[in-house]
Amino acid sequence: MNRRQLGLGAAVTAFASAMGQAASAQTRDPAAVAFYDRFNDQLARLPAGIQPDVRAFYELNGWRPVWNPERLRALQAAAGRAERHGLSQADYFNFETLAADRDAAEMRTTAAAMGYARVLAEGRVRPETVEDLWEMQKNRVDLPVGLNDALAQSRLVDWFEALAPTDIGYSNLSAGYVRYRRLIREGGWPAFRQGPTIEPGASDARIPALIQRLVAEGDLPAADGARLTQEGIVYGPELQAAVRGFQVRHGLVADGRIGTGSQRSLSASAEDRARQIALNLERRRWLKREVSPERIEVNTAAAIMVYWKDGRPVHSNRVVVGSPTNQTPSLEKPFASVVANPPWYVPASIARNEILPRGPGYLASQNMYVSNGTVIQRAGPNAALGYVKFELRDSYAIFLHDTPAKSVFNLAMRQRSHGCVRVQGAVDFARLLLSPDPALLEQFDTAQDTRETKRIATGREISVRLLYWTAFVDGQGRVAFREDVYERDAKLAEALGIAISLPKAVDDGAGVANDVGP
Repeated sequence: MNRRQLGLGAAVTAFASAMGQAASAQTRDPAAVAFYDRFNDQLARLPAGIQPDVRAFYELNGWRPVWNPERLRALQAAAGRAERHGLSQADYFNFETLAADRDAAEMRTTAAAMGYARVLAEGRVRPETVEDLWEMQKNRVDLPVGLNDALAQSRLVDWFEALAPTDIGYSNLSAGYVRYRRLIREGGWPAFRQGPTIEPGASDARIPALIQRLVAEGDLPAADGARLTQEGIVYGPELQAAVRGFQVRHGLVADGRIGTGSQRSLSASAEDRARQIALNLERRRWLKREVSPERIEVNTAAAIMVYWKDGRPVHSNRVVVGSPTNQTPSLEKPFASVVANPPWYVPASIARNEILPRGPGYLASQNMYVSNGTVIQRAGPNAALGYVKFELRDSYAIFLHDTPAKSVFNLAMRQRSHGCVRVQGAVDFARLLLSPDPALLEQFDTAQDTRETKRIATGREISVRLLYWTAFVDGQGRVAFREDVYERDAKLAEALGIAISLPKAVDDGAGVANDVGP
């Protein structure tokens, strides 16, 4: 136990003694009823946002002091776990200060407990204040009732831990955060100097720093790193394999060449990657804990889609999502039908800005026509929606669909659409969704054979969640990172008061012309 922990323990003991005396005084001294009389004055000194919860809590427990020595030790234990949530205990609890202010300690302790609980349960900021469009189901918890019950049942630590998400995605990312904080305490990794591309087989003075970085994050075993360091500065096959793993983990083209994109990712510090994980833990805390066992989740930062069935991930595809100027929003909506061979009713903004100015010849070449002021593209092999559309029930004209532009799925940076989600292998994915009902699957296959436009109900609602995760744990249990293409990390970090400097994404498709699809 270090000195600070000893000091903290002594402070908690002193505070607990004072609060124990105050609580017991209620039974032997009528003056204890003064607690209620002092309540409003002390409540007014607390932050306005926490006052309703504190008042509701003391109304529930009959206006009695609650913090005895045992409960304070439990609270300190719960506070000691803040780091695993990407939080700092010092932002919520200062037991030394509380112990020094005996008169206000009771209520300030309750306020601190409530404030920390609220962050675990719902996050520190309101998502709609840091994202232009965020329409997900928020987590909601009755904290006064929960704290009252947890104290009565002597399960304070468990209650705090259950407030945060308990799903495997959050738990694994939390463990990743703790590991990166440990890396920081051990010195992190050396800065990687950006420069010319390091080609396979080349010699480069940056190889030792590269090896240290790969070892630190687990892309290269430590023993192999030590041996390769002794062998010199040649970028050989073993090191190339480790770099390809690093590139996959960062969503880069895994070619083993250490070019601009890889060098930018290598330039990120351990501190910045830890902070990026903390931002994504915050995003996960915003969300309602219960999710549908059958759902489609699209990570717009990574441009990947995962289909969950019976609570397990069973299928994954690459997707193309909104560009930085036409961002795919964060939303959760159901869909219950697929449309085979869909026509495209072009949104007015796209028609006005990108299609109509090109003249009648362009419309004819794209199999488009105008009807009642709306530009419509007929279904066909080159139609923007491809052979299938997955309709969402939302008011933003966001949906999932096929695309004839298959080569774009090979790009690392796939944020290129007008906001809708283009799905790789969309026809096969539609067949997977319809496969539980052979009759529906036959309808879809027949429509594909005849090229008939046909809407087919799935027979069930499937939840679609469009999320923005720039740090997550991949299928191999590694923390994966994506660059902040939509600059939402930067905005959230500013709201949280976190200083962060993340590398900019490199658009490997900058020379590829964008189509006008949604």
